[in-house]
Amino acid sequence: MIDKILLFPYTLTLACRHAFYNIGLFKSHKAEVPTICVGNITVGGTGKTPHTEMILRMLLEDEKWQDKNIAVLSRGYKRKSKGFQQVTVDGTAEDFGDEPLQIKRKFPQVTVAVDKSRKRGCAFLCNPDLLQTSKKGRRCIYKDMPKADIIVLDDAFQHRALKPDVSVVLVDYSRPVFKDHLMPIGRLRDLPSRLGAADILIVTKCPTYIDDEQRTRWASELGIKDFNPETCEGTRRNGRKQHIFFTSIAYDTPLAVYNEGDPRYLYAKRLILFSGIANDTPLRNYLCGNYKIVKHFNFPDHHNFTRSDIYSIRNASDAYPTSVIMTTEKDCQRVRDCRFVPGSLKDRMFHIPIKVGFLTDKDRNIFRSLLTSFLK
Repeated sequence: MIDKILLFPYTLTLACRHAFYNIGLFKSHKAEVPTICVGNITVGGTGKTPHTEMILRMLLEDEKWQDKNIAVLSRGYKRKSKGFQQVTVDGTAEDFGDEPLQIKRKFPQVTVAVDKSRKRGCAFLCNPDLLQTSKKGRRCIYKDMPKADIIVLDDAFQHRALKPDVSVVLVDYSRPVFKDHLMPIGRLRDLPSRLGAADILIVTKCPTYIDDEQRTRWASELGIKDFNPETCEGTRRNGRKQHIFFTSIAYDTPLAVYNEGDPRYLYAKRLILFSGIANDTPLRNYLCGNYKIVKHFNFPDHHNFTRSDIYSIRNASDAYPTSVIMTTEKDCQRVRDCRFVPGSLKDRMFHIPIKVGFLTDKDRNIFRSLLTSFLK
């Protein structure tokens, strides 16, 4: 009861905001080109960026879209730049944010941009000429920015001023939203009822096998009845059809953070881990299967590394001189920008890329077909 009283003002604010959009008092606008929204209703840690990358791979493999100009639009969390920015591979996390920079470096053929206003960002991506008439000081690279044919929106589910063609909403298997609470008591940043507005739900970070009974139970807890595991489809209480999928994390071969990286360190038995992500438990569990983690530096999500942080990591490496130093793919984008990383760390520092995959090929094919049908 006390929780409900404390959360009532926030709940009321969210409910009123969504009601105003639903009745048309607040206006939603569609972009000029097809848009795919990837989002969640919690604070971080559901895997939005890996799933955005998965969708990009699907688009790049699709005959209809592979020769088109594909764009990604993100907020660019914790960047120091303002307004609309086109992300470049030689930029920094301070310029664009770590996640957009990671996407651009992995998909250089894709246009990646950041803007707090998704509506404005989409307008610029659809009409690059608008940037020519905006404020002075805009980078000359904008004149070479191609007009987007399709836009993937990273973390835009709460941005209702922009209405996407398809909304993909992620929920964490290890942190069920139906057992959570709104902030600040819990991790929810939106009403659980908003899950009903998604076209597709994806339960992320699952074990590699989940039986049909578990899938059906999850669907029921998320408000989906009459769920069919064969088609991944069910019906919400309001009669609206909704699909739900399940994905797991797959870790790839570690890569050197710097050119000086010596791959022989990967055969070490001891490991020093530093990470600044919302939930690094799956990573730690995976690494424990191959290494003994002798030191773990756990930083806040999107943490900007300081000299003191690097000094602490160096001290740990001095204490364990044969150990390998491992970090996440996202943290790699930020630590690579640090000018004060000593050479003694650069040759033994690696990051571990991740991909997400559906639990079965059949699920992947259904998702791909469904995504294509929304974008006709």
